Amino acid sequence: MQKKHLLLALVAAAGASTVMAQSSVTLYGRVNTSVERQKVGSVSNTVMQNNASRFGFKGVEDLGGGLKAGFQLESGFDSSTGAGSAWTHPTTGMSFARQSEVNLSGGFGMIRLGNFIPDSYYATADYVSMHNHDTGTSADAFYQDPVWLTSGLSTKNKVGYRTPNMGGLVIDAAVSLHEKATGVNKNGYDLAANYNLGALALGAGYSQVDDDKQLGLRALYTFGQFTVGGYYQRNDEDLAGTRNNYRLSGMYALGASEFHVNVGRAAKWSKVADSAATQWTLGYNYNLSKRTKVYAFYTKVDNKAGAAYMTGTAGADFSSFALGVRHNF
Repeated sequence: MQKKHLLLALVAAAGASTVMAQSSVTLYGRVNTSVERQKVGSVSNTVMQNNASRFGFKGVEDLGGGLKAGFQLESGFDSSTGAGSAWTHPTTGMSFARQSEVNLSGGFGMIRLGNFIPDSYYATADYVSMHNHDTGTSADAFYQDPVWLTSGLSTKNKVGYRTPNMGGLVIDAAVSLHEKATGVNKNGYDLAANYNLGALALGAGYSQVDDDKQLGLRALYTFGQFTVGGYYQRNDEDLAGTRNNYRLSGMYALGASEFHVNVGRAAKWSKVADSAATQWTLGYNYNLSKRTKVYAFYTKVDNKAGAAYMTGTAGADFSSFALGVRHNF
């Protein structure tokens, strides 16, 4: 009798282990901090700069038959002070405003529900921002989503679908439900495509809120130790009119070292006089490991009299020299 009970216990334990093996939860994140000498207009200042530090949880459960359930929760924080940051509204404290989604995936692709960053951005501007992951003061100053109130295409209340990988092509589509929010009359729409052909990676993104819209096209090519790429964006908005924006970037990798250069140019908005601007960045990364690097960069934004990129003050330029450390976990 005791042997029978022992056998049943072993079978139950084995079954429990099998179930547990089908589910997993991962803690991940990034701490990215720099010390910078910044200049806004004629005013210089030395600051400690947070570069989009964040942490998150993601998990997946194998439901059998090729079907999986997953989730991802991601929160920003200010690494220079330790304070919580809600990303789009950094004074409201810790939250999962960066990402909070649940999804189902299988042979049909993936269905996503919740809050997540527009994939049109990842397919274009973010993809070519190699030197500091499009974060901090050297982030792309010119890429712009359609205006949803004052914060761009909403990340909230989204229903999304991602196709399976079709010979290197993956397409993402999402709808942001306006839910009768004040000042928002229509849903937002986002569409992205990524096509990887080995050394060549192509991307495109389109998004629209009411009558405001943007279209972006991107290419990145790696040959030997060199990687070169760029994107082009066209904006069409009610208040500012139309605008063209482009960015070119390059990287040379030598052992643990990376040498980066990029330049961006925003043409004037058709309804805003003298609103063109140029941004250029020189950067150096040294990879201490696969997860940790030290880096330095110099970035400068030259604003025309009607442009206020990075400064909020028309005609004021911005520049920064930075030394930093980034650690992924």
